[in-house]
Amino acid sequence: MQLDIFSDTICPWCYVGKRRLERALKTRPQHDIAIAWRAFQLNPTMPPEGMDRRNYIESKFGSPERARRIHEAVATAGAGEGIAFAFDRIKRTPNTVLSHRLLRFSHRYERQSAVLDGLFRAYFEEGLDTSDLEVLRAIAAAAGLPEDEVNHFLQGAEEREMVLAEDQLARRQGINGVPCFIFNGRFALSGAQEPEALFQLFDLAREDDTERRQASYN
Repeated sequence: MQLDIFSDTICPWCYVGKRRLERALKTRPQHDIAIAWRAFQLNPTMPPEGMDRRNYIESKFGSPERARRIHEAVATAGAGEGIAFAFDRIKRTPNTVLSHRLLRFSHRYERQSAVLDGLFRAYFEEGLDTSDLEVLRAIAAAAGLPEDEVNHFLQGAEEREMVLAEDQLARRQGINGVPCFIFNGRFALSGAQEPEALFQLFDLAREDDTERRQASYN
């Protein structure tokens, strides 16, 4: 079973969605599932240096009051998943290309989940700038990635075009919000869904796997 998840590293609902997916897999393990996190940018025109958080809030939500209501809803959902969102600690909204590049790099070592956890915690709970090289190096080290290779990778441009291509692929497929879970390249589920909704997709994908195997025998 293949599960591709389009998400952004500064999407709070993606953080919630990841926790709910993990809860679903703990309840109903899928031993042969292969998970890949794919790049989506909530702000594809974000300047490389990012943006002051207050200015971003005004341009994105229109008013601090509307942003507060949205953050409260996210924080409530997050608390149910053990996430301590601290939106008031965030001073800058970063461009996420670099963090997506690190996430792609970590896939080579099967450490995507650990790196993504680190990115989410750094940004949403500690208020760190996840486009800062030192922050990314620390996240990579905590996830067990080789320091020298990470340094070399981050200082170059490798995987940048693939990040941009994944983002464009998502938009061509009609994805305009994340997280978006795609099973076996055929069955999609959008949003930070509760485990029960994911169970249904597990079943669909499992049936699909069985049908494909049977078809290959005929």
